[in-house]
Amino acid sequence: MAVPKRRMSRSNTRTRRARWQATAPDLVPIVVDGERKLVPRKLIRHFQGR
Repeated sequence: MAVPKRRMSRSNTRTRRARWQATAPDLVPIVVDGERKLVPRKLIRHFQGR
């Protein structure tokens, strides 16, 4: 594993962490068995196959 050679400043650490925060997936409304559900766009095919 790569190890930094010297200490990173607190402000640099915080800005680096802030850049890599995950974003919430966009939810799409679909109807499954007559029930409306919010599902991530990547999982639509999985829920419609049921």
